[in-house]
Amino acid sequence: MIRPARPEDIPEIHELICELADYEMEPGAVRATPTDLERALFGANPQVFCHVAETPRGVHQDGARRGEHDSFSTGTSLDGFALWFISYSTWEGVHGIHLEDIFVRENRRGRGIGGDLLRALARVAHERDYARIEWSVLKWNKPAIGFYEHIGAEVQDDWDTYRLTGNELKAFARSADAAF
Repeated sequence: MIRPARPEDIPEIHELICELADYEMEPGAVRATPTDLERALFGANPQVFCHVAETPRGVHQDGARRGEHDSFSTGTSLDGFALWFISYSTWEGVHGIHLEDIFVRENRRGRGIGGDLLRALARVAHERDYARIEWSVLKWNKPAIGFYEHIGAEVQDDWDTYRLTGNELKAFARSADAAF
């Protein structure tokens, strides 16, 4: 089941983000804490949103339900997430969705969960009359690229992503008074 995230999902969303960092060969790179996520997603004026894929804990990886006397925990677990924010197209004059991250646990891939997460965002975009959903993918992530192309997404060959962070960001901010 795909649904908007709830505050009680924060610890597991954080765990999924750490798994994503491992998958992207950046173990230990996650500095965001569960508190940071809770503030961003559920604070006074959230600018970031999240949908999660949820499965009952009593359902095994093969999809079969186990009896009530099995030693499996009850409740649900999260199999994946899509974290996004609202963007804006100056050319189209309407909002869109920027998908910051989408991730499905390795043992749950190939079951349509990623497609379901993207479909949920497509519904949000459609219901709100947004123009598009955009995201980035690492060039080496061939399984994701194949999936995105399969659903009809198009690579934006003419565009490169730039990022200003850390000391470079601070130095540039301080140079704001300097003439260009």
